[in-house]
Amino acid sequence: MTGAVLHLPRRARPDTAVDLAERYRAVRAATERLAAPLGPEDQTVQSMPEASPTKWHRAHTTWFFETFVLAPFAPDYRPFDPAFAYLFNSYYEALGPRHARPARGLVTRPTVAGVTRYRAHVDRAMEALLQHLPVAAEATVRLGLHHEQQHQELLLTDIKHVLSFSAPSATESMAYARRWPIGAVQAQPLRWFAYEGGLFELGHDAALDGLFCFDNETPRHREYTAPFELASRPANHGEFLAFVEDGGYRRPELWLSMGWSWVNEGPHGQPRQAPLYWQQRDGHWFTHTLQGTVAIDPHTPMCHLSYFEADAYARWAGARLPTEGEWEFAARRLGPRAMQHANFADRGAFHPLPPIAAASEVPLQMYGDVWEWMQSNYNPYPGYRPLPGAVGEYNGKFMCNQFVLRGGSCATPVGHVRASYRNFFPPEAQWQFSGLRLARNLAA
Repeated sequence: MTGAVLHLPRRARPDTAVDLAERYRAVRAATERLAAPLGPEDQTVQSMPEASPTKWHRAHTTWFFETFVLAPFAPDYRPFDPAFAYLFNSYYEALGPRHARPARGLVTRPTVAGVTRYRAHVDRAMEALLQHLPVAAEATVRLGLHHEQQHQELLLTDIKHVLSFSAPSATESMAYARRWPIGAVQAQPLRWFAYEGGLFELGHDAALDGLFCFDNETPRHREYTAPFELASRPANHGEFLAFVEDGGYRRPELWLSMGWSWVNEGPHGQPRQAPLYWQQRDGHWFTHTLQGTVAIDPHTPMCHLSYFEADAYARWAGARLPTEGEWEFAARRLGPRAMQHANFADRGAFHPLPPIAAASEVPLQMYGDVWEWMQSNYNPYPGYRPLPGAVGEYNGKFMCNQFVLRGGSCATPVGHVRASYRNFFPPEAQWQFSGLRLARNLAA
């Protein structure tokens, strides 16, 4: 593959003709469909400080529209309950005090039914406003819709963590989903694709990615990428099992210093010996999924890895994690075809799936299935400026002690991610559908 500055065919901007009212209804309905299999008891539990109850996700996304759209643009709007400004503000310092994040599961009022009424109240007001939406409000509505899609993914990953504390079972009564999506598949050998690298443009381009982006995807700028190789698919469960069985969690030479401390300071003071959700029974490994507890499938992409685990595995495999520049370089080369057959949340699998192609001339599963950890720190692009006002707290203030993930997962709403999309989490985070794709240096 040739290097130099990357030039790709342009496409029409897909978002300019979007009916925002129709899109608003679709996104809001999707949240309710995801919550529908859950009872009130499920929706109130907070299983760890980093996760939030389903009820809170439903209320917080509603608060966003109430606060950032209705309050400034609908003069006759009256808040559903003034106390919600305190209960459902997430981290916006400019908007005043808020309920402590680790204690969201202690909020029993409003009830789940009360949150449903809150959503209906705000939806009615939004429907009226969307009929005559001021141009100045359009960007904020789009931001709110993509924000809600982010919380749809969090709803799934958070409830998965909640349900892991129930009795281990694959029965329907214990599972979120109702079918196991994986049948018998053939092994997909790992291959390598070489890229000469060069100078290319990194970041959001409306003509390539669509009109919307988060501010952390900007500004578009040039970046040099040295020659590199990228694996043909994400690392799978079978390969990570080999790492575990080779003593990967007992070998300090494979781990970053902070990562080795994280291994040894595991849950309940016991050293970690395997990934999140794995459990061993009679010499066989099982894992918790949204379909219940199942035997690990060696051909499915590995998920629920921390950055520390992904980095240690890559070192064990004689490789490294890619930079976000390398990942975007390769994704741009693939263009729209990279989205074909992608396993997003609309598939209803809610679990990474094996590659469907026996062989391919391009990398597979760049989108969907699992978020791929980058070795890149989550830093601002050159010339980055956060959005003005309180919404400027959305991304920029988290640009410290976080790492970037790319590509989306099996819990990501379809149409939500793009080549320039930058997800980010601290290096110890495991409960997202996070995996890895190996990279290697290539001599120039």
